[in-house]
Order: sequence, then C-alpha cells, then structure tokens
Amino acid sequence: MATDDPKTLVSTAWLEAHLNDPDLRIIDASWYMPDAGRDPKGEYLAAHIPGARFFDIDEISDQRSALPHMAPPPEKFISRMRAMGVGDGHQVVIYDGAGIFSAPRVWWTFRLMGKTDVAVLDGGLPKWRAEGRPIEDMPPVLRDRHITVQRQASLVKDVTQVAHSSKLGDAEIVDARSAARFKGEAPEPRPGLRSGHIPGSKNLPWNGLLNANGTMKDPDALKAAFVAAGIDLAKPVITTCGSGVSAAILSLALERIGHRNHSLYDGSWAEWGMYDDLKVAKG
Repeated sequence: MATDDPKTLVSTAWLEAHLNDPDLRIIDASWYMPDAGRDPKGEYLAAHIPGARFFDIDEISDQRSALPHMAPPPEKFISRMRAMGVGDGHQVVIYDGAGIFSAPRVWWTFRLMGKTDVAVLDGGLPKWRAEGRPIEDMPPVLRDRHITVQRQASLVKDVTQVAHSSKLGDAEIVDARSAARFKGEAPEPRPGLRSGHIPGSKNLPWNGLLNANGTMKDPDALKAAFVAAGIDLAKPVITTCGSGVSAAILSLALERIGHRNHSLYDGSWAEWGMYDDLKVAKG
C-alpha cells in the first residue's frame, strides 16, 4: 500500500479516517474521454463520497482558448473554488470515477495555483466503493471560503517552450499516450490531428504507472518505469499526452519519486498535432 502523503497520494483508509475533519475538502474530478459514453456530473449526483464537491474540468478552464480544458486563469479558479467552499487552510483530496485518471489533472491545477495541501485518492471511487465505504447522493452544504493563489509558472509549458526543448534536448519530454498513438499507428480520438509524437520525446503510457487494482505503483516501481522508458531523471521532465489530462498522472508519479523539476505541456497533442509547421516523429 502506498505511504499516505497529504501532498500527493492518500489511501481510502486515510480518507475515511479523516472524513469528519472540519478542514477537509473532497473533490470529485471525474472526466472521461468523449467516446467513453459516461456522464461524470450525473454519476456524481447519483453517488459520491460524503461531502464531495464536483470539479468540472471542462468548465473550470480557460474558455478563451480553442484547445480543450486548458488551465483556468487564476481569477476564474479563485471564483469557482470560493463558490465550492474550498479555500485557504483546507486539506483537499481529489478522486475520480475511473480510479486514477482525471484526478491528477485537478491536483496539478491546484499545484499550479500554489496550493500544496492537495492529494489524489489512491484507487479513486472504484476502490472506495469496492471496500464498502460510505457514499451519499446529497449535495454538500457550501459556504464561501476565502482563497489566495500564487500561480507557479514553472509547472506549465507552452508550445514554444516545448518546441525549444524538443530541438535542444535540454529536458525529457514524456508522453503518456498509448504506444500505438505515440508511434502514429493508431488515429487520434480528436478529429483533424496528425498522428505521431513530438520529436525527441519518450513514451510512458499512463496506465503503466498503475497496479492491476487501479492504485498507483510504489515509488520504487514508478522510478523503475521511468528508467525502463529511457528517461534520464537527472534532467527536467515535461509531461504531455492527448489534451493535458493523463500527462498529470506522470506529473504526480514524478512528485512521488521526489523528482521536483517537472512541468506539464498544457496544449499537449491537441495543440502540437494541429499545426503543420511543427515536426512530427513516428515509430
């Protein structure tokens, strides 16, 4: 079982033991690929961990961008969190309905905003429910809570910065997509995107960081997975994926193994695969 760390990952047992803590805030960050046929908000309304608030990844985003669910501007994040009753002095625990899939994206978003007392629930709602732990369908009572943020620009990269690192090789660019998508052998789920990967990037599919039961592998096994993928952990790491969601699973894993010098390419393949003037590698 993973060692509980309220800044990265906590177990279902830890969360149940702290359910009644006055300064605990639980967030359901469920989000699925468009072809999954699942309704995350509807599932939340039907059953969630007691007290959980719903974080809509598509809505709490920079909707001025044509790219999917880009990180929200700080003022929008502040507005939404205050309305959800999430603020300064809170310990936040984030889960999703897949196990570990979209929750790390919201964990990363909190970190981007300078909030560090934030953890992902290991194994998520599936493990919680399989263990017979409490659920409810009642909406939480929300009280406005002041929140201050300090955006950590070092945690996010834009396309120009990633293109620079791709050319110079000064950072490891690690892609969380499946091997078939990375190699350009499978089409992208978003129409209009080219197939392949960022030149010089390495492939570490996100599900390779998880155990069969949907929990995250222990730090030694995580480190071994990065090394086996040919990633030089002496370098800074830029994580990427299809649209910036599963890349955050890699970011969480890097934090778990003590590799602090990491950032996330927010546009990811949804951006890189769209522009013909950016080079694409295959194989």
